[in-house]
Parts: sequence; structure tokens; C-alpha cells
Amino acid sequence: HEFIMISSIFTILDTLLRGPEWVDCIQASDMCNQNPYCSSRYRVMRQCLVGKEKEAMLDNNRECQAALEVLLVSPLYDCRCKRGMKKELQCLQNYWTIHMGLTEDMEDSSPYEPVAPNRHPDVFRLASISSGFHCPDAERNCNPCLDAAKACNLNNSCKRQRSTYIATCSKEDPNKGETCSKKRCHKALRLFLDRVPAEFSHRLLFCPCQTEGCAERRRQTIVPDCSYRDKEKPNCLELRRICRQDPLCRSRLADYIMNCWTTPHTVSTCPNQDNHQACLASYARLIGTEMTPNYVDSSFSNWTISPWCTCKGSGNQEEECLNFLQYFTDNTSCIHERGILYSGKIIKLNMPHHSHSHHIPSLCLLKQLAHQNRRFMIRQFMLHPR
Repeated sequence: HEFIMISSIFTILDTLLRGPEWVDCIQASDMCNQNPYCSSRYRVMRQCLVGKEKEAMLDNNRECQAALEVLLVSPLYDCRCKRGMKKELQCLQNYWTIHMGLTEDMEDSSPYEPVAPNRHPDVFRLASISSGFHCPDAERNCNPCLDAAKACNLNNSCKRQRSTYIATCSKEDPNKGETCSKKRCHKALRLFLDRVPAEFSHRLLFCPCQTEGCAERRRQTIVPDCSYRDKEKPNCLELRRICRQDPLCRSRLADYIMNCWTTPHTVSTCPNQDNHQACLASYARLIGTEMTPNYVDSSFSNWTISPWCTCKGSGNQEEECLNFLQYFTDNTSCIHERGILYSGKIIKLNMPHHSHSHHIPSLCLLKQLAHQNRRFMIRQFMLHPR
């Protein structure tokens, strides 16, 4: 009986975890607009999110709260967006129309379609940025990042898009008296990463190094003097606040955290059963936003990534600031330790088989349930407040 009860519990949990089939948020918006009741509440909600007082409006305005309650049970609540879709920004704006006021005190869930778990976690392309790479020719001075640039130049699309963003990010902006226009630079970087196949772009971003010269070339890939650095370092919480005002930056930050962050107690080194490819893609898509990350120096053995921000002067918010910053600084095991090295070789890893491994699926399931269904609990609270 105990086995049957446990089995039934996990069947219910699995059903909850999968949830309903999602539609993209542009379709969901069209479906809502076809219903007069939903459409009128949708218009009200958009007005509630206009201007600097939107947080106060969502908290205190009864009309805004009533509109949100209706929309929480509409197709818009469970909608998602496809990465790289044609109307991605419009889709994300539709998503945040509802979700903007639901997660101010917690980390956002990703608005993008769910990432499939890695079906074969023991077989993938291996990129060890900090160790494990050896030059195939001992007599040759190896520089994988230089090789990555050469490979890019042999591909017309990669060469053209790379030349464009380097020129844009190196051009002075006389109107502002600055060395470059960061806004134009970010746009050019996003176009490069959206249009160039990952086999070229990821090879430039994640090339493994064993010398400082190689690591410095890797650090310079995104032209950091324009795209990354600024005159002053903002506080990381302020940078996060600015990022969360922009639907694209907010979405890609949430996607990065969901696909890359693991706690010290997590069994795997990456979410979604060691899906490192999803993490690398999410990291790359964050480049070209206000939260652009980069290597902080040219170290090849003890490297760190971070956005351009600091937690100095955080006062009583220092712990919150450091917790946010560690999504980048303490996340090397997922981003690079077993990421993708486009060397053309498939390496099979001998993963240890623990005797208690049959307990892992249930643990993962519970972790995912707690994380992915928190919005369900928020909806229930808002619809049935005590």
C-alpha cells in the first residue's frame, strides 16, 4: 500500500510539473482579445504598467488587482516565447504584462519555452576552459581562441557579422563625447549571436586556454571597452533593477539563471540533467543586454565571469547583492567546466554510478516542482486570499 501511495503521489507531481501545453504569448494575446471580458481587463492591465508608479498601482489600485485576477486564469498566464522567434520582443512584452507584478520579491521564472533535459548526460562535447585541454602538437604554440577567429573568417556569415560588431563597438560617438555607443554595440552583438551558428560564436566565447595571451583574446571577444566596461561600476542590485525594466534583459537574465544556476547541494553540475548546451546558449544570449557578462581578467587557470557591477556600498542589502552576484562568479562548473568545445571530437565521460542513484529522479522532481510551480501558488493566493 505504501508503494502504491508513493507511486500515486509522484504521478500527481509529474502531472503538475508538466502542466498544460503552452502557447506563445502573441497567440495568447490574440485569444484574449477575442474575448470582450478578457480584452477589457488586458487593456486595463497595460495601463497599470505604464509609468514609474507601476509597482504602487499593482499593489494598491483595486482596478489593477481585479484585472490581474482575471488575466491569471487566461491563456496569457501560461504562455511562453520561443528563443529567437520573429516577434520575440513583442512576445516577451505580452508575458511581462501579467508577470511583472508577481515576482518582485523573488527571482523570475524564464518566459521562454521549457528546455528539454539532457537525455545523454554522459556523452557530449567537452570544453574545459580551465583544465583538461592539451595542445595536439607539442611543438606548436597553441591558441584555440585564435583558431576560433580563423574559423569564423572562413565562414561568410560569421566573418561579416563579426566585422560589423567589432567596427560598431570600436567607433567613437561624437554626440556623447564617448569612445563608442554602447547601445549600438549591444545591438550589433545581439545580431551576431542571433544570426551566427553556435559552432562559430560559442567557439569564440568559450575557447579553452592555457596561456594568458589566449585568455586575453577570449576576454576581448565582445570588445569589452565598449560593451562591458563603463566609467563607474554600478551596484549590482541597481544594475538588476535597470535590467528588469527592460523585457529583453529581464527575460534573458531569468533564462540564464534557470538554465545555469545550481546550488552546492545539487546532484548535477547543470540544471535539466546536465544540459550544458542550454546554459551556454543562455549565457551567450545575455551578451548585448545591460547585464552583459564577461571574463573579469586574462587569467586562464582561475577565471571568473561577472557583469560590470559591484556590491560595495550595498549597506544592509549586501547579502542580497552578493547572492545575486554569485549567479555569475560562483557558477563556473555549469558554464564552462563541461561546456562545448567545438573541436570536432566527441569525448565520452565515465560518470560514477552510485548505488543510491535510484533516489535521484525523485529529488530532482521535487526541486523542479518547488521552482516551477511557485507561480501556481502565487496565483492561488491572489485568487483566494486569506
